[in-house]
Amino acid sequence: MAGVSQQVDSSERNPSSRAIAPPSAPKGRLSVLDGVRLSLLVVGLLCVLTGLLPRAEAAANMRRIGPLLLFLGSVIVLAELTRQAKVFDVIAHRLAILGRGHYPALFFLCVLFASATTILLNLDTTAVLIAPVMLALATPARIPPLPLAMTTLWLANTASLLLPVSNLTNLLAADRVAMTATGFAARMWAPQLVSIAVTMLCLWIWYWRRGRRQADRYVPPQPIHPANFRERALLFTTAGACLLFILAIPILGDRIGIAAAIAAAIAVAAFAVFDRAALRLSLIPWQLLVFVIGLFLVVPTLSRFGLDHLMRALIGTDPGAAGTYRAAAAGAGLSNLANNLPAYTAGEAVVPAANRNQLLALLIGTNIGSVVTPWASLATLLCLEFCRTHNVRVPMSRFVLTGVALAVVATTGAVVALLVTG
Repeated sequence: MAGVSQQVDSSERNPSSRAIAPPSAPKGRLSVLDGVRLSLLVVGLLCVLTGLLPRAEAAANMRRIGPLLLFLGSVIVLAELTRQAKVFDVIAHRLAILGRGHYPALFFLCVLFASATTILLNLDTTAVLIAPVMLALATPARIPPLPLAMTTLWLANTASLLLPVSNLTNLLAADRVAMTATGFAARMWAPQLVSIAVTMLCLWIWYWRRGRRQADRYVPPQPIHPANFRERALLFTTAGACLLFILAIPILGDRIGIAAAIAAAIAVAAFAVFDRAALRLSLIPWQLLVFVIGLFLVVPTLSRFGLDHLMRALIGTDPGAAGTYRAAAAGAGLSNLANNLPAYTAGEAVVPAANRNQLLALLIGTNIGSVVTPWASLATLLCLEFCRTHNVRVPMSRFVLTGVALAVVATTGAVVALLVTG
């Protein structure tokens, strides 16, 4: 990926030598990724206009993803306003204070923070909002930024198995097999535990242990306190909106988009009263919405012209253990060649509805296995882009090699857990 260096920045070894710079990308200008997303939407619309994708099928796809778009748009607005209210900053600083300068304690607390955010709010929240908070923590606490960056980057992917809200692919899978949020969690809790445990082991060995971080202790930062009534009101209101959304997840099931919209509306109302200037159209994640719409027009078109035959040859239709492993391997491999969302949607189309284990294994492969290449998941792209703009250099050879080990071990272990508990 352009701008991601093959060498570790010297400030990684001496993080107190510099402050993290603000993003350098010009505001109001489309990035290369934005251009790709818009191009995908244009191609998708052309597929419909030219008849390559029948309009009835396109309309059915749009009806299917309508609730997903409501959820995605609402939860990201909620998360962004929560970040502006400094909820994530307060939590991150409190975690560092709880660690009392001990790296093992901080490691476990950071894993807990990133995992909980991914599971309860979704992986894009971790990638877009938690990553900058964790990196901002590096300078005052004199912590090397690379371990913090890799913790959020990896767990944004590998901790996204437990709930339908954790990942867009989960929402699609839960809809396909008609699972409620509690039913989905009851089926995926064991693969999720294995995935997080393997991720923790890999993070400690390659990024957090004494030989990598070059220090025995860190400096606990000062806690963040709201300066006035306005900041306190925004902090507690947005935190309450997030808590309301989290509590609604097991209750509303497949109507979770409604809960996200209500929680976002509460946060918007609080900012309308106390900080109206923060309410901008840029809060709406149009880039992600455009990408999803375009994807669900282009991938079905490709399936009509041979993609489904390729996917069926790769995945097969065996509902047993061999077919389950095959689906996971295909999902992980295709995710790293292209991207996990098109890999899942293309694979889902050829897995029989009755083969629930095979479909969930495909989900495991696309969620966990997409940590090898920078483009394998949107969360990875976002984390790496943020690292680039904030001068935190990620060594690509190390990124890929450690990602391969994590993908193979975590995907295999999670599939074993799926089969054993099933």
